[in-house]
Amino acid sequence: MTRRDLLSKSYLGLGSLAFADLLCAEDGNPLAARKQHLPAKAKSCIFLFMEGGVSQMDLYDYKPMLLKYAGQQMPKAERTVGELATFSAAPNRVIPPYWKFAQHGQSGRWMSSLLPNLATCSDDLAFIHGIKVDNNNHGPAVYHTLTGSQFPGSASIGAWMTYGLGSENRDLPGFIVMGDRRGATIGGASVWGNGYLPAAYQGTLFRNGSTPIVDLTPRPGMTESAQRSELDLLNWFNTRHAAERTNTSELDARIAAYELAFRMQTKAPELVDLAQESEATKKLYGLDDAVTEGFGSQCLLARRMVERGVRFVKLLHGAGGDRWDDHGSIKERLPVHCQEIDKPIAGLLKDLKARGLLDSTLVVWASEMGRTPFDNNLVTDKPGRDHNQYGLAIWMAGGGIKPGSTFGETDDFSVRAAGDEIPLRDVHATLLRLMGLDQNRLTYLHAGRYKKLTDIGGRIIKEIIA
Repeated sequence: MTRRDLLSKSYLGLGSLAFADLLCAEDGNPLAARKQHLPAKAKSCIFLFMEGGVSQMDLYDYKPMLLKYAGQQMPKAERTVGELATFSAAPNRVIPPYWKFAQHGQSGRWMSSLLPNLATCSDDLAFIHGIKVDNNNHGPAVYHTLTGSQFPGSASIGAWMTYGLGSENRDLPGFIVMGDRRGATIGGASVWGNGYLPAAYQGTLFRNGSTPIVDLTPRPGMTESAQRSELDLLNWFNTRHAAERTNTSELDARIAAYELAFRMQTKAPELVDLAQESEATKKLYGLDDAVTEGFGSQCLLARRMVERGVRFVKLLHGAGGDRWDDHGSIKERLPVHCQEIDKPIAGLLKDLKARGLLDSTLVVWASEMGRTPFDNNLVTDKPGRDHNQYGLAIWMAGGGIKPGSTFGETDDFSVRAAGDEIPLRDVHATLLRLMGLDQNRLTYLHAGRYKKLTDIGGRIIKEIIA
């Protein structure tokens, strides 16, 4: 053995062993299941993201003052800066909700008539009102909501959770993303990327339709044994290449991806075959209606994924001109958005509950910001609402939350928190805690600094935890 061989097999080899131990992974698998830091019920998370900025005062945040001031100038918004402060002081008119509100369930939750199906699940939901994001523009706000930073390059929530917990299923990705059929999300793959974490933790995008992953079916004439031999040879070349280098995160992830793809050829086709589901289940999710079939299929697939041990599933709704970005014609546009998601989400919650999966599955509904109670366009007969970084409303269900609970309250016009500000990092800290992860232990050394999802740290909102 030469000195070079000795150094290669000892120094770099020990480094590889230390890396594998750091990941707590058997046989070098970075997605091997790992123990929670803290006791928690949630084992999986389904994250429902409505892109464009949902109008909270038209769905969940009932404000009678909007009816009283309808068509009038709104009083200047206090304790706001930037665009919102400017727009609220400029000539404007208050836009009242066009839909009726009613209280539902034992919790007395106020909900809009736009969400009749979700209203039947009101006692299973926990709301946080008046959340502040760090930017009033879509791109940075989407990044902030889904990665903890308004700048691209940070690790997404799903990447952090799979980094901390691995996956319960070796034959499927630990982090799966399903996008809107009508187009790409703002930020693209960055919002489900690994950022500075090892590449193995990035999300896997499932395409819509019967072939969610390209080349999932082996080519004609290819036997399993022949494919195994090809893969073994490829892995031998890749492993030898990696052994001679440092910082091979992307190559390590590629090697693991090849192995996962090989196993997925037997598991994924069964996963996406919704024909196995009963007609009653399909109807529950709205698959019998062209309006709800798209998002309903995604919600049903999400249930099938967590049922099989996938750790984190992200569903994206809203793309292009169909985003929840209703600056105008909100009376015509908002009912369309709501109709597309109302029955599928209610079906998801009811199906999870009936199968005994809701306790172990944390369901999160979010957008990147809220909307304003006013419109600055005083001449249009089809008004809408503008961006509001202070008014985001989020709800959660299952996974150890306190059903029917509420934290936070907005002012009389649903502009911002009536009391203390609720920074988004508090929500992220709460999500991690519900999944059994300690935000201060879930760190990664990058560029000389220990990074974490909550950056400087967030307050866990215990008021909504059972």
